[in-house]
Amino acid sequence: MRFFASSTSVGVWEAFVVLAVIYFVFMMAGALGYRVPADNWKPAGWTPPPPKHNSLITQNHVHLDVAWRTKQFWLVWGVLCLNVTAGIGILGMASPLLQEVFAGKLIGIDATFNQLTAAQKGQIAAVAAGFTGLLSLFNIGGRFFWASLSDKLGRKNTYFVFFVLGMALYASVPWASQTGQLVLFVAFFCIILSMYGGGFATVPAYLADMFGTKMVGAIHGRLLTAWSTAGVLGPVLVNYIREYQLEQGVARADAYSMTMYILAGLLALGFVCNWLVTSVAEEHHMSDEELVEEKKIADDTHQHFVADVEALAEEVRHSWKVTLAWAAVWIPLAWGVWITLQKTFLLFR
Repeated sequence: MRFFASSTSVGVWEAFVVLAVIYFVFMMAGALGYRVPADNWKPAGWTPPPPKHNSLITQNHVHLDVAWRTKQFWLVWGVLCLNVTAGIGILGMASPLLQEVFAGKLIGIDATFNQLTAAQKGQIAAVAAGFTGLLSLFNIGGRFFWASLSDKLGRKNTYFVFFVLGMALYASVPWASQTGQLVLFVAFFCIILSMYGGGFATVPAYLADMFGTKMVGAIHGRLLTAWSTAGVLGPVLVNYIREYQLEQGVARADAYSMTMYILAGLLALGFVCNWLVTSVAEEHHMSDEELVEEKKIADDTHQHFVADVEALAEEVRHSWKVTLAWAAVWIPLAWGVWITLQKTFLLFR
């Protein structure tokens, strides 16, 4: 935005166009490079582990047109929507909350937000940028950590952790704010954002456990309408409550407390939705004939299936394209991590 800023534009639309182009290139490269092994393929010498005895994990498959009409789909839809509403709501308010609550303390002076000069507000905004970047790292890391942990705990139990721990942390943020506990304040937000990312990474496996893997991609696509809904609901809810409290004369530093309690209440509703999730009835499972027909349609329509995976893997292993592909991922990510850590240092100097 700063690069594109001019006397007639602050650079917003130009920055979004650049982001759109970058996203398009990366997403198309990933989509066009994707390959799926042939049915019943497994690595040489590998014996699959025995199926887990869990009533929520099915060995069958549910068709997309049936899955989205089941109560389980809509309960998981509610689980994701409520988890994301709370997470995206707090993500949008994290930076202003830090600035307005801790104000001058972030740069070593004893002053409220309204007592700061324009230059001092610019300083604390830079500190808050580091805070936001740190949250992004935990958002990324949470997707790996929580999704991996869900293999041990189970998807349903993992979401129970999200909601119970989330309620405790959301309700504790006002206390950390009022007592000036900056380290705890930052830690609470980081854990919350790790669960926000973890919720996204865990839900595809949750769907696969209940509906099978045959159409989980398409089912997940429809479930992501919960994300779209939460993307509107979370920020609107947070901003409305904040503006209302400010109009009522509530101090800036205290205007977020009620919001945190309401978000904790949304997580309580998510806990109930998750608790009500049960296994999908056998009547919804696809028959052998339906599976054969769907496979025929997929074979006729898509060209992403690979019969000899070992040969492809051997070819790819010695390809310079793989090195470039990993570099395209890790170099920008490493640069972003480095910049974030530098800015995070300002937060705790």
